[in-house]
Amino acid sequence: MTLEPLLAETTDAGTSNYAQMTIGDSIQFSGIGVHCGESVTLQIHPANAGHGIVFVRTDIDEQYTEIPLAPSSVRSTQLCTVIGTDKAVTVSTVEHLLAALKGCGIDNARIELDGPEVPILDGSALPFVDAIDSVGAVPLGANRRAIRVVKPIEITSGLARCGFAPFDGFKLDVEIEFANEIIGLQRYGFEWNAEVFKREISGARTFGFLEHAEVMHAQGFGLGASLDNTVVISGQKILNEEGLRFDNEFVRHKALDALGDLAIAGAPILGSYYSIRGGHEANFTALSALLQDETAWEIIEMT
Repeated sequence: MTLEPLLAETTDAGTSNYAQMTIGDSIQFSGIGVHCGESVTLQIHPANAGHGIVFVRTDIDEQYTEIPLAPSSVRSTQLCTVIGTDKAVTVSTVEHLLAALKGCGIDNARIELDGPEVPILDGSALPFVDAIDSVGAVPLGANRRAIRVVKPIEITSGLARCGFAPFDGFKLDVEIEFANEIIGLQRYGFEWNAEVFKREISGARTFGFLEHAEVMHAQGFGLGASLDNTVVISGQKILNEEGLRFDNEFVRHKALDALGDLAIAGAPILGSYYSIRGGHEANFTALSALLQDETAWEIIEMT
């Protein structure tokens, strides 16, 4: 059984509480890519039922520049999630935007951008959420399909341990631990609620350590990072003048990342997910392990 064709199918069901959704109008963002350091303009356009989330690189004059959101599109999970085509056309740092689309209930959209990376904006998903909310979500004439977890799956990746279990709804539990005393051991969990996501998770910003900057730059990462888009830690001090938005902003951002990474599945997941000392790589490894075991999940139509 393959996943993508099943998720692309639609059932003409009019509108219901489980109808697929798109955005009410096109919206645009401009900003810098946190890793590439380039200025990028991104537009999100409405799309029909069954279209899914599709990224399009408008700056590349090639036939194959569309990247459908699917597990098979993932190309890298080093410091961010990168999706791409077999023709080496990629889009980096998709996780914050994907979390915002999930949080706003958007199933179908065409995302066009003229560069290699989604703009980082303020380092969180909040600017995307506010813009989507400003144009609203529009129901389409087909019901959602969801991936329902029917048995536990767990993976270990280095020090990380992540897994899924059956649950009536969606529940997320994230734990992080850093030697740095500013972060230390933090845990955050919640049962899915769109308003809770928007209020308590979407505004949590990405973070990094000043002492890692030189090595990251040498590897081609963090070239666009600044105090405007990243919580920067130096020793035992936060360099951003405004400080933190939440006392546990670090683990809330890891929860935001996990939501965006799991959206790679291309459909809502019904089940619980936990991540202990995980990140993009572990999130995707766990998602892949779930989907590769066809006895661990089933596709259902939400009615």
